[in-house]
Amino acid sequence: MSLFRWIIAPLAPFYRYVVRARNRAFDNNPQRIEHVPVPVLSIGNLSVGGTGKTPLTMYLSQTLNEAGYTNAIISRGYGGRRAVDPMDVSPESSPYEVGDEPAMIARRLGPNRITVGRRRSAAALRAISHDQALKLLILDDGFQHRALHRDIDLLLLDGIRKWGNGKLLPLGDLREPMTSAIRAHALVVTRGGRAQSDEIGTWWSKHGSGGPIFYVDFQISALRNAATGECLTLPAKPPGPLFAFCALGHPQAFYADLLLAGLTWLDKQSFRDHQNLSPSQIAKIASQAVNSGATGLVCTEKDAVKLTPAHLKASKLPIWIAEQRVVNADSLVSWIINFLSQSDLFRPTH
Repeated sequence: MSLFRWIIAPLAPFYRYVVRARNRAFDNNPQRIEHVPVPVLSIGNLSVGGTGKTPLTMYLSQTLNEAGYTNAIISRGYGGRRAVDPMDVSPESSPYEVGDEPAMIARRLGPNRITVGRRRSAAALRAISHDQALKLLILDDGFQHRALHRDIDLLLLDGIRKWGNGKLLPLGDLREPMTSAIRAHALVVTRGGRAQSDEIGTWWSKHGSGGPIFYVDFQISALRNAATGECLTLPAKPPGPLFAFCALGHPQAFYADLLLAGLTWLDKQSFRDHQNLSPSQIAKIASQAVNSGATGLVCTEKDAVKLTPAHLKASKLPIWIAEQRVVNADSLVSWIINFLSQSDLFRPTH
């Protein structure tokens, strides 16, 4: 536990009371929940950071769109400071305005695919007003955002970290009690290939809704040079030993994924989730990398959206961006499509 968490640990009972009171308020007063005229698919988790919500959100958005379920993504835009809210996100949007994850999504999926807003219902209505043909809205990190009605709630669980020590913040990593899992229509276990399915199945039987469990994985499939755009599709010969850095909620997962992809790193540097790194910090990281014997730096796509020409110039070594893809998720996509079609919410357009 971090020093900050130790300091605020006495507030744990108060946090527990607030979370439970808030959930009871929504349970007892469903009229507080706002509805929009398009079905909503929510992707979220019980714990803080690091379960892979954003990669799965991008994958489902793209895959469902290709299947005829035209969609837009709605996000809070965490970490962004903007004068206009809600705001449409384009590939050229500044991550300092819209947030690093929405900026990454827009660069991967293209324009008119994501809107950010502190009030998610307002962002949803803005997205719908731009495209009357939308058939679905995908709510990123939405499990705790109960103010917006959702038709499907997907609960993500990291197959390795699982539920941690089972305690609420600040004593543990849970945003709300494990019993809240009953709200989810399905459980999606990320990094599922390394998960203990029997233990997770027992947990879901005790706390969940009885819906299906899906096991999906993430795989680093390519390295892209941040300065030149050169792309190495793996398992191509890697560009020598690397120095890894990231600002993620669960950095160890990134370092493990690199090794699984055959990308050796000699040393690493972790920063707090969403941290903005300055060019001088990049220069310091590059110096550490040189001292370790590395021939290049490697970071995530989320970190890369904040790299400016000044950042790239500050590094003595090339910076490689690890491009990640979702695998083993076909059954999840099929279930979502079947769920939506069976509920008569809409039919896809082709």
